[in-house]
Amino acid sequence: MEFNEKLQELRKRHSLTQEALAEALFVSRTAISKWESGRGYPSIDSLKALSKFFSVSIDELICSDEMLSVAENERKVFAGKYLSLICSALDILPAMLLFIPAFGNGSHSPVAVSLFNITGLNPWVKAVFAVMLALSILNGICGIILASFDQPTWHRRSRTTGMVLSIACVAVFLATRQPYAGIVCFALLVIKGFLIVQVK
Repeated sequence: MEFNEKLQELRKRHSLTQEALAEALFVSRTAISKWESGRGYPSIDSLKALSKFFSVSIDELICSDEMLSVAENERKVFAGKYLSLICSALDILPAMLLFIPAFGNGSHSPVAVSLFNITGLNPWVKAVFAVMLALSILNGICGIILASFDQPTWHRRSRTTGMVLSIACVAVFLATRQPYAGIVCFALLVIKGFLIVQVK
């Protein structure tokens, strides 16, 4: 008998609805529904909670092959969560471009300056730079907050948004002939891309 069938049988034997079991285990009803339909497995912690709640051993709940699937799924979730944290931290790093001299100050001044000190560039170009950096930093902060939740979909979306913003920053800085800022953003983009490929 598969795990999903055992779980349904145990729940019905105890005259519980999916909602009641979800409340007892502090999980969502959707999670119970997913487990019972065979579309997923609980985490190790949830398996322990099920085992304790129904007073059965984990071996009685799940076979060794299914246990491997649970462990692999948990590893992927864990890796995805920490990958999102690292990528989010890398999204925040362009904040240093606000303060370090990485921008050309126009054709009249060969000295590199920080974003706050640019005077020789068109104001709208400076505004575009500030908006791009602000969006990247904001995405990084949101990604760090979202990483504390066990929502793989949120983690993937945060990483995708970060990659898109990094590519946009590189394109904008190179198109406006700001090579130092472009190189910094390109290096961060390469690091994020490398990490994402390694984790998958």
